[in-house]
Amino acid sequence: MTRLVYLCDWLPPDFGAVGQYAVMHCRERAAQGYEVTLVGLTSGETRLEEERVGPGLVRILRLSAPPIDRANLPRRLLWTARTNAALLKAAWRWMRQADQILFTGSPPFLLHYLVPLNLILRKQLIYRIADFHPECLIASRDTKSVALDAFLKLTIWLRRRVQRFEASGKDQVRLLRSYGIPAENIVLKRDPPPVELTGDEQPLPVPPELAGKVVLLYSGNWGVAHDTDTFLDAYIRHHRQGSGRVGLWLNAIGVGATLVEERLRAEGLPVARGKPVPFGDLGRLLVTPDAHLITLRDGFVAYVIPSKTYGCIASGKAVLYIGSDQSDVDLICREGQQPGQPYIRVPVGDVTGTAAALEVLADSVASPVPA
Repeated sequence: MTRLVYLCDWLPPDFGAVGQYAVMHCRERAAQGYEVTLVGLTSGETRLEEERVGPGLVRILRLSAPPIDRANLPRRLLWTARTNAALLKAAWRWMRQADQILFTGSPPFLLHYLVPLNLILRKQLIYRIADFHPECLIASRDTKSVALDAFLKLTIWLRRRVQRFEASGKDQVRLLRSYGIPAENIVLKRDPPPVELTGDEQPLPVPPELAGKVVLLYSGNWGVAHDTDTFLDAYIRHHRQGSGRVGLWLNAIGVGATLVEERLRAEGLPVARGKPVPFGDLGRLLVTPDAHLITLRDGFVAYVIPSKTYGCIASGKAVLYIGSDQSDVDLICREGQQPGQPYIRVPVGDVTGTAAALEVLADSVASPVPA
């Protein structure tokens, strides 16, 4: 029986798409006969669970950890260093017995620990790409940093010492190839929708402040990788100069969500804000709105693939994507688009096009396209 250790950050019921997918991937491998040990984080008490899945076994160690302060970079880096060390310490006894060690980009920089440690462990390292770091940090800056550029060169050198990569998008495959990773070391492994939608899901109540509006939902994390300016300017124009039929529902966390909420409230425009729903209600949330909103800044193409993309397009609801066609967000939406499901892509910066898209979405809800 092949033994696999899988390392990631927050596991359900804590919020985090990487952890949700990790549990799914571990059960999938156990069904193939693997003995899988998943080590991740929890806001609760540390606990160990085991579950038989077909011929295999899933062992899940949830390690108690403090929340991360995303707004403070030094504290975030310190949290990352401490958390990575704690994960590796907790997983060490299973890593010594494992055949394979799979890690993700969440938490960041596990690569920088595992490649040196593998001089001792001598295991097959599998890097399941979530977000690219330090590329995301570099892309978020307005000025160049010699130190970060040097750190990126070190990171690329370390990546070349990994035996296998699992990329979730073709854009990520292209980026890895540009770094000199051999094609035979890269596998394209897309994520499925985070929940299986059966068609029997009961929609959640719509926030009362959006009553009578065509509800556009932004769910998940709205962070620095996601465009805000294009949407904000277009939404304001939609209400000042257009029909004003669309209302924004933020079931989201992140600096972008806070910025959007505060700006729209200051403008007196319809917006509702809530925290991400529990994982058990995710299917109901996905089928509740009239349309879903996805945004991605051009500088983050390939560095980030918003995990919500899979669930948004699988919901059968309309999808508005503000971002580049070079991102796999566009490819996933086009390939997964269902008959009669509106999908609109607008480039970042195209305020006129985005305002027009809001009118199209409102029209499509008023006059649904036949399936």
